[in-house]
Amino acid sequence: MDLTLTLSGQTIQSTLFEKPQNLYLYLPPHSSHPKGPLQSLIYGNILRIHRLCSSPREVHKHTRYFFHRLTNRGHNTTILTPLFRRATNNALTYMSCYRTNMTLTNRPNSPRLTIRSSSTSNTIHKTPQHGNSNKFGKRQLRHHPMTPHYCTYRTLTA
Repeated sequence: MDLTLTLSGQTIQSTLFEKPQNLYLYLPPHSSHPKGPLQSLIYGNILRIHRLCSSPREVHKHTRYFFHRLTNRGHNTTILTPLFRRATNNALTYMSCYRTNMTLTNRPNSPRLTIRSSSTSNTIHKTPQHGNSNKFGKRQLRHHPMTPHYCTYRTLTA
């Protein structure tokens, strides 16, 4: 998984996790590949950054790192800059259509996790694995039809 979650008060902050040993060996600019893979790489990574980072500061930081990694591989900034602008506009348009604010509620005496989406007003109940109310399986939230971006987690006391 390429995500780091941090509990900050009543909210869960998310950002990208990148392995310290990763060399980021993207395709060099003088390889015999067509231009499409570079554009796809930029569009896909910019969208990934926007989907996984919960704060605009983290989005900016990871976008800047990605840009510098491509220039370190030898790509020209005059070619990269318009691609990054279009990819960012594309990601912002996508996120404005699909972003949802979610609240995760854990009731200590109940084996259910309640997910409430503010954009659809739907409540979905998910049962944690093995009856433990603090461990949630990947499969249960991965197939959820909404794309969560900002989450709030709270535990209700009896």
